[in-house]
Amino acid sequence: MYSWSDDTSDWRGSASYAYSPAASGVRREAAARAAASGPRTYQGKSGPNEKIIDPKKSISTQSKNPVIVAVDVTGSMASWPFEIFDRLPLLFNTLAQYRPDVEICFAAIGDAGVDRWPLQVTSFASGYDLEQLLGSLYGEGGGGDAPESYGMFAHWVNTHVEIPNAEETPFLIVFGDINMHPKIQRAQVKNYLGNDPKGDLDSIKEWQQVTQKWNTWFLRRPGGKRGDSIDDQWGKAIGGQKIFHIEDEQRAVDYAMGLIARSWGYFDDFQNNMRARQDESKVKQVSKPIEMICPRCGAPVPVNADGMFKCGFCGTTLKL
Repeated sequence: MYSWSDDTSDWRGSASYAYSPAASGVRREAAARAAASGPRTYQGKSGPNEKIIDPKKSISTQSKNPVIVAVDVTGSMASWPFEIFDRLPLLFNTLAQYRPDVEICFAAIGDAGVDRWPLQVTSFASGYDLEQLLGSLYGEGGGGDAPESYGMFAHWVNTHVEIPNAEETPFLIVFGDINMHPKIQRAQVKNYLGNDPKGDLDSIKEWQQVTQKWNTWFLRRPGGKRGDSIDDQWGKAIGGQKIFHIEDEQRAVDYAMGLIARSWGYFDDFQNNMRARQDESKVKQVSKPIEMICPRCGAPVPVNADGMFKCGFCGTTLKL
């Protein structure tokens, strides 16, 4: 597991790396709290911490740079929260050196038709506080074969999350592998979220509303066929260009960090960070698909683009 400290001497890549001093104070505090708390663990649980993950609560953050990371925890996807937990200090410490006020909210998505905890959500937090929040989630591993309750999560974002100070469209990243229930049942919304819509809700419309406020990406687990019915449904929900097919499941967090780092103008630093952890072939494997798209709108970037490039679709200027 990665530690909360500045020490990167035990990273096993092909280069060295040192964090910038931008968020050194936060890292020192997190490292001290981690040392006092003892070894980190995510395993050995029989359920979530229901007081922390209750989706009936509303959350808000004063951060100018909020991020939501949602994970499908049904079936074989249930191990993914552990993969993120394992890399949590790396995820936060890397993003916080780019924008020190970054705060992250985590969500675990299941199936409201069969799961006991079909939606688990945390508050926004930073530093070592994220440890407790992420550790409160539970990879239930239930769900049906398909579909799952991604739509309920979208409705929660639309009705239970406030980000008044966000200065640019913030990132919302979903790790998943399947399609969603087309309709969100009114009874399920009332039971799990605590609000009572007039009737059943349309999942696609809920996601389309999410994209008006969030830079939304579906990072799809390896194994799916490009352009299939899953891609088609998610394309209608968030835009086909915002579906990102992961090539290496073990690098899932790196793909997310890379997208954010490129959007924020720190992709070179992210690549150097990754070189200190992986060999050059892995750095290239993760970098290539990220370099080919605009991290704001997902539009293709010409292969011969260089220097400062302005996306012709959304107007974002990228440093290539």
